[in-house]
Amino acid sequence: MGTITAGTGAAGTADGRRREQRGWYFYDWACSVYSTSVLTVFLGPYLTSVTKAAAGEDGLVHPLGIPVSAGSFFAYTVSLSVIVAVVLMPLVSAVADRTGRKKPLLAVFAYLGAAATTGMFFLDGDRYLLGGALLVVANASQSVAAMLSNAFLPQISTPEERDAVSSKGWAFGYAAGALMLVLNLVLYTMHDSFGLSESVAVRICLASAGVWWGVFALIPLRRLRDRTVPEAEARASASAPRRLLETLRDMRRHPLTLAFLLAYLVYNDGIQTVISQAAIFGSEELGLEQSTLITAVLLVQVLAVAGALALGRIARRHGAKRTVLGSLAAWTVVVGTAYFMPSGDAVWFFALAAGIGLVMGGSQALSRSLFSHLIPPGKEAEYFAAYEISDRGTSWLGPLVFGVTYQLTGSYRDAIISLVVFFALGFLLLARIPVRRAVAEAGNTVPEKL
Repeated sequence: MGTITAGTGAAGTADGRRREQRGWYFYDWACSVYSTSVLTVFLGPYLTSVTKAAAGEDGLVHPLGIPVSAGSFFAYTVSLSVIVAVVLMPLVSAVADRTGRKKPLLAVFAYLGAAATTGMFFLDGDRYLLGGALLVVANASQSVAAMLSNAFLPQISTPEERDAVSSKGWAFGYAAGALMLVLNLVLYTMHDSFGLSESVAVRICLASAGVWWGVFALIPLRRLRDRTVPEAEARASASAPRRLLETLRDMRRHPLTLAFLLAYLVYNDGIQTVISQAAIFGSEELGLEQSTLITAVLLVQVLAVAGALALGRIARRHGAKRTVLGSLAAWTVVVGTAYFMPSGDAVWFFALAAGIGLVMGGSQALSRSLFSHLIPPGKEAEYFAAYEISDRGTSWLGPLVFGVTYQLTGSYRDAIISLVVFFALGFLLLARIPVRRAVAEAGNTVPEKL
């Protein structure tokens, strides 16, 4: 429960690293049920229905006096959550790197997010503002906590271990999401047998994700170890705002790392928007039942476990960059196909889910491990703060484009096809980056395969 001496590489013996790695996997296990059950499956359609109940005859609600289409409220709230996260993450990361106290900060934001998610049990009637507020708190907290968890990756693994460790973490997360979705599916489809209304069943599913998050977060908080920071480095940055400015200046000295962040920001906006808006597309545009959506997301979770591990193996042979580029080409095809999907046809929606599952886990896991090679030693939390801005459903541009497109056209098909540009542009930006040179210029050991 204490700290260990700082170092530029993975600290400790092989046994010590494996113990921390096993604990670290369980943070993905703990928090991924939020991304799956809450953000991807239940909250979008449910919050949209609550918002529609509060809307006037013109289909608008007026949070803070601003006219908003009830169908766009969820997407706009996801965008608002990233604004909160953008403000918080650089400040928290500066404190984490300056003090070396990542673990207490991880505990604070993990349990703040878990509490907000558990509080979604009270979202009923026309309380759309309560739902929006809880979503902002939970999503922003999850982003900050994920940043802190990711910052441990370079410290608990060697460069050659990095892709495998990151891929296993994602696989743990998708396995947890699949298990929770099975339980959710039983409760939701059999809610009458349990004497529950559909609304109560959905609210129990939402709250259970918060309880799961809080319980399993105990494992990484017990296993992970903080690293001490040299006293001279701690004194060098006396305040979080000053450290933020130093980080921005430092990133300018690593233009290739900055170029990767730009590419990741673009294509991950597309990935996260598909994850957060797919359920609304399925329910509102295709007219599919909630049980069908849950089954489809369950299929995504199961195949994402296999996809993350399989792409991790491919990366060991062909390099992470080439593997990620291949996954982005696949994303472009999958999202383009969604535009032409017939309404009411569950089989085609399941095919779409299968395609997403096979590429989703690997593209995210390998992006995380690839970026970890590009971080100057001792600046893990700060750099992962920038990385996390566009991760785990907190991307603001994708949901904003999706919501605006729907509000202008009234079609979720037009909204989903607008996301293709994120994958195509992200592919072009990543393809131009010489990653081996970027790793060397960051001051890190260049792996044999990259």
